[in-house]
Amino acid sequence: MEFYSNGKLMLSGEYVVLDGAKAFAIPTKYGQTLTVTSIDSPNPIETPKLVWKSYDSKDLIWYQHVFDIDSFDFQNSYGDTVSQTLHNLISEAKRLNPTFLSGDTGFEVQTTLHFPQNWGLGSSSTLIHNIALWANVNPYTLLWNAFKGSGYDIACAKHSSPIIYEVHQQQPKVTEVDFSPSFSNQLHFVHLNQKQNSRNAIANYNERKGSIANEIKVINAITLEMTETNSLVDFQLLLKEHEQLIAEIIQETPVQERLFPDYFGQTKSLGAWGGDFILATGNEDTKAYFEAKGYTTVIPFEEMILSKK
Repeated sequence: MEFYSNGKLMLSGEYVVLDGAKAFAIPTKYGQTLTVTSIDSPNPIETPKLVWKSYDSKDLIWYQHVFDIDSFDFQNSYGDTVSQTLHNLISEAKRLNPTFLSGDTGFEVQTTLHFPQNWGLGSSSTLIHNIALWANVNPYTLLWNAFKGSGYDIACAKHSSPIIYEVHQQQPKVTEVDFSPSFSNQLHFVHLNQKQNSRNAIANYNERKGSIANEIKVINAITLEMTETNSLVDFQLLLKEHEQLIAEIIQETPVQERLFPDYFGQTKSLGAWGGDFILATGNEDTKAYFEAKGYTTVIPFEEMILSKK
């Protein structure tokens, strides 16, 4: 059996999506594969095993572990975060579907990332969605029972075109949109050479946000306008307005002021501010500008976005 999930990027609605705002997000061409193969134990009285191997984008093993399948019926404590996370996820999947891993068969599982681990395109969300597919359980429920988050990354994992995502009382609403503006060749994704910790960023947001009902209304309007405008000038103004609103809510300095005050286009942080990718409008000089500043991963929009067209 083989399962595949798309990576994700959030273009608008970061942080405030947690409070019901509309987010504009794109599934990426980069994702993660999970392959499951049955293995028979040579000893019929031996506990069936789950042999887990995780490969990075260079096809090198970065994690491996052998679990007793029976161990997922109990709370276990592991010495490393990855093993503990996998145990928690699979235990929750078994709780949601008691027939999952209930037989006498062992399995070898291989996961393969199709993007570098530090890119922040959803190594966790694609894993959760793949496990949910394998276990035949609701991926949103698996996410929310095992972790926290808005669930937009799960929506991107399963949809093949840009989406507007919102969630209210853990009821997700996903609307696919056509986003193919005439200026798409002037959009770029630039990696900031570090991976942001989303959980820490969310905790910081919850501490600082205050009352944001009015800001959410404005961001909802910006989100819809971003998906509809065919004017680069208008799109850039929307990005700038969104940056300023989020900066005020989380009490942080926008990335353009902080790192790129001399940039000739408009930049916008994506997802958790402070790491991962930014969106940059620009031209044929964009790549050279960012490379000169030490940011060598500059990906054109059309090479990143997954679209049905």
